[in-house]
Amino acid sequence: MEYTIKKVAEMSGVSARTLRYYDELGLLKPARINSSGYRIYSQNEIDRLQQILFYRSLEMKLEDIQELLSSPDFDVQVTLQSHYKQLVKKRVQIEQLIQTVEKTLRHHKGEISMSNKEKFAGFKKEKLAENESKYGKEIREKYGEETVEASNKKWMNMSEDDYNKMQSIETELFIELENLSQTGDLETEAAKNVYKKHKEWLQYSWNSYSAEAHIGLANMYVADERFAQYYNERAGKAVVELLRNSIVKYAK
Repeated sequence: MEYTIKKVAEMSGVSARTLRYYDELGLLKPARINSSGYRIYSQNEIDRLQQILFYRSLEMKLEDIQELLSSPDFDVQVTLQSHYKQLVKKRVQIEQLIQTVEKTLRHHKGEISMSNKEKFAGFKKEKLAENESKYGKEIREKYGEETVEASNKKWMNMSEDDYNKMQSIETELFIELENLSQTGDLETEAAKNVYKKHKEWLQYSWNSYSAEAHIGLANMYVADERFAQYYNERAGKAVVELLRNSIVKYAK
């Protein structure tokens, strides 16, 4: 079977304009161009488009998708299995939030009593699932299964008061990063406070603290674009290296 760009757009829900953009990027080239100059797609391109959409649903960048699909080690079955696992995690995450909303509605109707811990359980599970999806593989490889599971357990058992304090400390951390970004001077109180606030923030989820582990995490922030993006976007400027350098200098 062969399909025109119009048919592919109708079938996939992806606009013809987006398909032409994918062609320009080299991400999804048509099988051929017919005598009238129209792009023609075969089954191979349809299957590749499905893979692209799977990865887009996981918020992967187009350049990363292109690199992955072009790899000689790319295996469709392995990729589909990975997609399946991640989608199941998302389903569990959504079901947990639905349960929290349902219980909250019943609580407000006076049908059941709901503790404050229960009110926030769904949101904590959502955050845990999000972190696992984004960073789980790297964190587990670096710190080990047992350490990560212990940290996750501590996070889930965190009280509402501690959760709010943790969020407040993170806000204070970004204020200190803003102060430090004005000079970039690691000999200032702002740099020391960046380290102290980040350490304090970590200890709400870490079972035990070590300077070595803290420095290792800070180096990962710089090396891994996803971590760097979180801090830089939250601050509205490039601060992740200032964060890392402050931790490296003062962690002990």
